[in-house]
Amino acid sequence: MNKKNTIIIAGSAFLLGYFLKQQQNEKQRIKPEKALKIVKENFQENYEVSGSWIYMKSEPLQKNGLEYKVYHGGITKQFEEQYVPYEFYVDALTGTVIDMFPQHPNQVHTTA
Repeated sequence: MNKKNTIIIAGSAFLLGYFLKQQQNEKQRIKPEKALKIVKENFQENYEVSGSWIYMKSEPLQKNGLEYKVYHGGITKQFEEQYVPYEFYVDALTGTVIDMFPQHPNQVHTTA
């Protein structure tokens, strides 16, 4: 086998390994619908949930010096006859809520 063939085979093996690793990483992520379900179930332990949403693609998030792959979503709770919208970031690998905060801290919608 000559040097050119060896380089081609080694390069092909590297690319194949890289793509297989990328596929494995993607398979390990939980689906966004499952992440939303986890957040809703935890939230419903204390509040009535009146709406929710989640982006279907994960995105990077840096928090406390760590980098996460997260799904960005929102949930609206009903509390004392008011609708309070929250946004959240949930880890795309574990379903753990990384951050949650009021969507509009100074704005609360009351029920009619």
